[in-house]
Amino acid sequence: VMLVVPSHHLRSVAKQLVDLLPSGVPIVAAVKGIENESLELPSQILAGTLPARLHPQLTYLSGPSFAKEVALGIPTGVLVAGRDEGYACLAQEVLGNPRLRVYRTDDVIGVELGGALKNVVAIAAGISDGLGFGHNSRAALITRGLAEIGRLANKLGAHPMTVSGLSGMGDLVLTCTGDLSRNRQVGLELGKGRKLAEILGEMTMVAEGVRTAKSAYELSRREGVEMPLTEGIYRVLYEDSDPRKEVADLMSRAPRPERDF
Repeated sequence: VMLVVPSHHLRSVAKQLVDLLPSGVPIVAAVKGIENESLELPSQILAGTLPARLHPQLTYLSGPSFAKEVALGIPTGVLVAGRDEGYACLAQEVLGNPRLRVYRTDDVIGVELGGALKNVVAIAAGISDGLGFGHNSRAALITRGLAEIGRLANKLGAHPMTVSGLSGMGDLVLTCTGDLSRNRQVGLELGKGRKLAEILGEMTMVAEGVRTAKSAYELSRREGVEMPLTEGIYRVLYEDSDPRKEVADLMSRAPRPERDF
């Protein structure tokens, strides 16, 4: 059973599925985001909504994969996370084919954080491109964005290596550089000077990073984790801050060691 809905609708959809979901099959959530009100990840939402008998069946799919390219049969690697190895293996077997290689892990939290937070960094990368900055700027944003994801993931108990894998670095690079990335497109238009409401009003699909930026900002404050890039994107989206000012603020921060986590 595939759950493929925007993260802000997951709770309401899950409540409607309580009596419909069958036993004995993997439930694969391809949902990337952090709920605004609760600051919960999809796994936490489902654990609190679905009955305990279904919890072992819950798995989570992530990784660098534009749906259009998967549909065209372009070789792709993704990751399925599940706390029950049997169901994770079954999901891996069912989803995999000669053009879709599926890896597995038990690090649900790490996979979900990578999948959610990369959308926020992709908005930043799009803003950078929209402002006319170059490859140097984008590379720095991706790298420092990964550092922020790693800090929060570490605080919340994720495995350190997950951030370097398909659901972390892999998905981050794809979403920050690919023309099919909705979040990058939002950032691109913001960098050109357009307003968020106007941009979103023209979109027919969901850019998860807009809502996730608010959740990530509040989660970082709750957990005491420094995430300056995320904070800057939050201010651009929700406080109408000038993207150029946020870039200047980031570049003028006090010097620090790179491995200062």
